[in-house]
Amino acid sequence: MLSLNAFKTSLNLPSPLISFSPDWEGAENVSLYVKRDDAIHPIISGNKWRKLSHSLTHPLPKTIISFGGGFSNHLHALGFICFKLGIPFTAIIRGNYSANPSPMIEDLIQWETTIEYVDRKTYQRRNEYEYLNKLQTKCPDALIIPEGGSQARALAGLQDMMDEIDLEFDVMVAPVASGATLAGIIAALDKLDKHTPKAGQGMLTPVREAIGIGVLKGEGYLEELVEQFLPDSLKTESVGEIETKQNASKTLTQTARQIWHIDHNYHWGGYAKAPSELVAFCDDFNKTMPFEIEPVYSGKAFWAVKDMLAKGKFKNGSRIVILHTGGLQGAR
Repeated sequence: MLSLNAFKTSLNLPSPLISFSPDWEGAENVSLYVKRDDAIHPIISGNKWRKLSHSLTHPLPKTIISFGGGFSNHLHALGFICFKLGIPFTAIIRGNYSANPSPMIEDLIQWETTIEYVDRKTYQRRNEYEYLNKLQTKCPDALIIPEGGSQARALAGLQDMMDEIDLEFDVMVAPVASGATLAGIIAALDKLDKHTPKAGQGMLTPVREAIGIGVLKGEGYLEELVEQFLPDSLKTESVGEIETKQNASKTLTQTARQIWHIDHNYHWGGYAKAPSELVAFCDDFNKTMPFEIEPVYSGKAFWAVKDMLAKGKFKNGSRIVILHTGGLQGAR
């Protein structure tokens, strides 16, 4: 068992920010960078540490409970952290894998995690007050962390990530599934832009944009997941809704319009859907690039950037940072 301070010494922080020069159409017109959060730790990869870091402070929780699927990067990272820090951990997993545990679950078992398999109907209640209250009553000393680590405290960890970037950039691109990562980026950009005067006018204006790449079918739903963590001034509507609604039911603020949106054109059919073309792209990428991607999260984000570059979606001269959120359980 390690102390929290000793454990943190095993993490590669700040994570690297590297220049990225793929042989992609349109890439010559912009400057690309990758924020390598996948390099933070070989197991606690990417945004998982960012979303958990501010829940793991002194005094440490006496026990932790969280939720996920059979291939959850979140549960995998949290299970390892709890094992190393000596915190009893219970993973509530959607579906019964007892007869055929996934590699992720096999790791959890090795790390002495208590595993509770639940059916889909029970799992759908994971955010309901009554269900969580019963769980808290049963385990009064437990810290209950939502699925994916998506909670208000996660935003502080994403602020830490953004603070590490000492580069002037125009656009940040990140995959979106549970919403907290993009929310943290948006909040950090808003804070940063409030201190940036518009050239020649002395006025404050958003000068950076966050683009989320939806990795599952969820136009509107993903926006709601993000917006639950944002103030009203940063709430927006999806790009599709903005384009098709003739009489929008709510006013879109100029700040929100400029600072972020989610692109829903790159989910490839849904969460964890990986058609052969996407798999081939990831395989070729991993053979030729200095880091790896997988088809569930990072692969879809990098494919999206490649496609948007070819279609001229970025202004010439733009400086684009792609957040590699890590997590390779989908490739196991």
